[in-house]
Amino acid sequence: MSDLPAIGLGTWQNTDPETCAQSVQTALESGYRHIDTAQYYGNEEAVGEGIARADVPRDEVFVGSKVHAEKFGLAHDEVIEGLEVTLDRLNLDYLDLLYVHWPVGNYDAAETMPAFDELVDRDLIDHVGVCNFGVDLLDEAMDHLESPLFAHQAETHPLLQQDELVGHAQDNGYHHIAYSPLARGNVFDISEITEIAEKHDVSASQVSLAWLLARENVSAVPKATSEEHIRDNFAATDLELDAEDIETIRDIERTERYVSRDGAPWLEA
Repeated sequence: MSDLPAIGLGTWQNTDPETCAQSVQTALESGYRHIDTAQYYGNEEAVGEGIARADVPRDEVFVGSKVHAEKFGLAHDEVIEGLEVTLDRLNLDYLDLLYVHWPVGNYDAAETMPAFDELVDRDLIDHVGVCNFGVDLLDEAMDHLESPLFAHQAETHPLLQQDELVGHAQDNGYHHIAYSPLARGNVFDISEITEIAEKHDVSASQVSLAWLLARENVSAVPKATSEEHIRDNFAATDLELDAEDIETIRDIERTERYVSRDGAPWLEA
């Protein structure tokens, strides 16, 4: 697999233009090399501004965005148009990674995925990804791609461990990227995690992220806006949990989803 930074900056709900641009700049100048956005987030211009402000060469920054059925549609020509608009908003010549945000609306693997191949052939994107797919949909997407699937992004955290999806990524050699990796802040209330955090004198955020990163083929895109939280999350890359810590979190007997599955019946409850 191609290299992907272990931790990226998520930007969902980061819609104030100055706050968003500043958080992206802060993240890049703090060591992050992966920035995640989407058409649906409404912040691509601000993300692009943050990338431009940061004293980091473009070729060192891995930038991902997502095309969304409600914004442009997912028919072949709509995907092409959507990517061109995204590049204009980000003020970039190419994307490192473009995803199908959700397989909804007029998504059709036989039409949508070849458009991604065309964008790769035109050097407008380097890699192809999908988000919020189930295993059957992942298999179907790969069947209609000439390019290798590079990544699947899904809600993943200690309360939604996604063993089937992570296993599929491991078996098929692509990245599983965890969004909402802190369970929308709910990891702070999990006793197993807070006790491990006290043991290592680190934050619960770092423990949750380090647990994810210890899994093969898994990376994470926690969202943050303050410099304190941006740096705290990134410090998880230096935290090595021991086998007991990993097993303790693995054995948490709760399964909770914090992203709505309405209109997405293929997602497990």
